Amino acid sequence: MQRAWWACLLVVLAGCQAGPASLPVAEPPPDPACHWPVDADTPPTTLPRVVAALEDEDFLVRHTAVELGLVSAERAKRTIYHNAVDPGPRLGGFVVGGSGGRVASGVVLGMGVGYAAIDEEATEIERVSAVVGPERVRVTRDYRLFDWRGAMRESRTASDAAFCRKLRLAIRRQPAEATP
Repeated sequence: MQRAWWACLLVVLAGCQAGPASLPVAEPPPDPACHWPVDADTPPTTLPRVVAALEDEDFLVRHTAVELGLVSAERAKRTIYHNAVDPGPRLGGFVVGGSGGRVASGVVLGMGVGYAAIDEEATEIERVSAVVGPERVRVTRDYRLFDWRGAMRESRTASDAAFCRKLRLAIRRQPAEATP
């Protein structure tokens, strides 16, 4: 009997040690417009020019690793979360009270409607990472939406062609000697 318990315990622990069959992959993958050769633009794309372009687009640079050619930036803005659930009408409630050393309870009937304007407030966080390698520039972007309570309501990759073309154009407009 005791061996059966040990066998069950080992099977359970062995199940906890199993890893995933594959690692997570960004869905959808970044658009091909988000990867281009360093020398494709004149002057060539450099890390200081990428930093300056991101700052011009109202991104706040959070991290740079010059030895890796990496810059990470983000921008946040207030918005409205349209999928917020409005509280419905409420009917009734329970009341406990008392006076003069006596306690009483009862049921109250009434009608009320909540106001949900605060529930619709949200914050969009847009994060961008750019790697300027010796041969290629790679840009990735993700988007997250947080409701007014701080709960994440939406998360997705957003490395689309329109954004990458706009960023590349902003990088091209930067002077060759731009410094972060």
